[in-house]
Amino acid sequence: MKKLWSCLVAGISLAACNTGAKKDLQPGTWQAKLHRKDGAAIVFNFEVKDTAGHKVLFVLNATDRLLVDDVKVEGDSVFIKMPFFDSDFKAQLQANGEMTGTWTRHLADKDVSIPFSATPNTTERFPVNNPAKGSVNGRWATWFKGKDNDSSYAIGEFKQQGNTVHGTFLTTTGDYRFLDGVLDGDSLKLSTFDGSHAYLFTAKVSGDAIVGGTFYAGIGDGKESWSAIKNDTAKLQDEATIATLKPGAGPLTFSFPDMEGKKVSLQDERFQGKAVVITLMGSWCPNCMDETNYLSDWYKKNKDRGVEVLGLAYERTTDFDKSKKSLSGFLKRFDVQYPVLITGVTPGDPEKGAKTLPQLTGIKGFPTTIFIDKKGNVKEVHTGFNGPGTGEHYEEFKYNFNRLIDQLLAE
Repeated sequence: MKKLWSCLVAGISLAACNTGAKKDLQPGTWQAKLHRKDGAAIVFNFEVKDTAGHKVLFVLNATDRLLVDDVKVEGDSVFIKMPFFDSDFKAQLQANGEMTGTWTRHLADKDVSIPFSATPNTTERFPVNNPAKGSVNGRWATWFKGKDNDSSYAIGEFKQQGNTVHGTFLTTTGDYRFLDGVLDGDSLKLSTFDGSHAYLFTAKVSGDAIVGGTFYAGIGDGKESWSAIKNDTAKLQDEATIATLKPGAGPLTFSFPDMEGKKVSLQDERFQGKAVVITLMGSWCPNCMDETNYLSDWYKKNKDRGVEVLGLAYERTTDFDKSKKSLSGFLKRFDVQYPVLITGVTPGDPEKGAKTLPQLTGIKGFPTTIFIDKKGNVKEVHTGFNGPGTGEHYEEFKYNFNRLIDQLLAE
């Protein structure tokens, strides 16, 4: 009777309590779904592995494998904490081996959740019933339109092999990372999940046009229509012109606390006579995750060349201790060895630029990267980041980044 009462109090089904069979999080590839209230399911895959006596999983999106190593199985309960963006899964293993539960995002002022389910031994992302009708290979000028008829422009870049489609959308402030999906007949379906991004795109392909598209974003009711036209010469605004240095503004003069609370300034001895890369970032930002991954590795290899990297973090709270907690896991995962300062200003603050870097014309997106020459002057300001999900654009970024650093060091 005591065991039965414990099960009922815990909210666990009587059947689950009484079964003698041990349930387990099966190794292999799973198909997962986030179930929105409007009936749309944001689909992704993950792979479970047994490593050194405990479970780990990899979230799979196209060629990306995001390691999640905080996985606990207790009886028939599964707890999965995502490594970034302060979100987690709480689920229950069912008799048929499936999982059901919730995915929760812990925002600065509240928690938001969505029902979640996952099926083991399922490598399929979306069902395919028909040969692909047409091709989405190439570059597409894309327009998104919200419910208030506000519109935005992006460039879709896709690679198709048979029914399988991988790609991303490029914007002036970054990219949508790794999109994975299919072209089933003329029906295009793409999705991604990384602990922050939870996106589903559906549309019809008609020759050199993509029509009737719907973009489902995240836990709530976020939804936009979208369409695209094949255009191999489509371009975005130059990243170096979106935010710039104000005429006559002079050197940057900020001073913010590092992770230990010690104030750090660009005028400190550490940065004098060196080229400096300043990244405006946040632990909530998927594109910042990609840039931090690149910069951390790059800094280890180049720090002895007379160059420094400095992060300015804009977290979703003005509370120092809460910001530090959010950043700590993020910086540890990428083994960041350069200083990261906590600005105490949120990314949603419309005055964030004026409060932190008034010498700039504004902060238009995250990440934003500022290149400082050896005399302490701003050389260039780049808004956004083309991450590894953008393929050749990521390679172009790396080439241009290193070319600019070489120029700064040669001056």
